[in-house]
Amino acid sequence: MKNIIKIATLLAVFVFTACEQEIVERIDEFSLEQGGYIRTVAPFPVAATTFKVSKANMAGTKWEFTAEAVTPNAGADFQSYDWVVRFVDATPANGTNNVADKTFKSYPASAFAKDPQTGYPRATLGSTGKELLDAAGLKEEQIAIGDRFEVRGTMKLTNGKSFNASNTGANITGGAFYSSPFFYRVNVVE
Repeated sequence: MKNIIKIATLLAVFVFTACEQEIVERIDEFSLEQGGYIRTVAPFPVAATTFKVSKANMAGTKWEFTAEAVTPNAGADFQSYDWVVRFVDATPANGTNNVADKTFKSYPASAFAKDPQTGYPRATLGSTGKELLDAAGLKEEQIAIGDRFEVRGTMKLTNGKSFNASNTGANITGGAFYSSPFFYRVNVVE
């Protein structure tokens, strides 16, 4: 009987100490610093082969997508979405014509309109192949099928903050829900 009482006492002590819980204060998510991102609504999902321009018709082909400016206050502090373009020459037969980042386009918040379903500002963004060529400072004979343009975006807010692929987490840039790569690969095809 003595052993049963000892075992019962030890079991009770174990149960009460195991149930002890440290009180953790709730995180006030509204006091945390928050930013924004440009969500690619369509086409979805964006892959490395999604966007193309035709070498045979640079002025007549374009790449574009529907973008949504997402911030904690439904895009009210969204200022602009700025692009730079670079050219990657993957076909050395016509020379090496790589081009480093060049300023390309800037879309002000006024170019976006509030979407009635989501409440966030939306716009269709993109360019023709000719606009890409001109921004990179290239001539048509300097590009070939298999080359590509890389467009990188930076979202600017009215409070002076800016967000792009280098200061945004992988869940936002690569996540299926957020679909905000801040990067668009435009392949040169036939």
